[in-house]
Amino acid sequence: MKVKPLDDRVLVKPTEAKDKTASGIYLPEGAKEKPMTGTIVVTGPGKLSDKGERTAVTVKKGDTVVYGKYAGTEIELEGVKHMIVRESELLGVIEK
Repeated sequence: MKVKPLDDRVLVKPTEAKDKTASGIYLPEGAKEKPMTGTIVVTGPGKLSDKGERTAVTVKKGDTVVYGKYAGTEIELEGVKHMIVRESELLGVIEK
């Protein structure tokens, strides 16, 4: 199944939540924090301006991004959780 985001939305694959603390304690499923980082899978064409022109999306496939805790909509594609997020809800790009 393929999803093509509309306008300035992007499809993000969240990073896996950590199941072990830094001190080595394993966390139960309910205690794991929701990840706020992920990798861009695909982007929409960009937002349509008042003049009818598309404004290009500034992130690209493969970028690692940070988004708000309650941003976007969670969906499941072929058993894998993804997020559809507006570009304006992205907080930043993590540079390696």
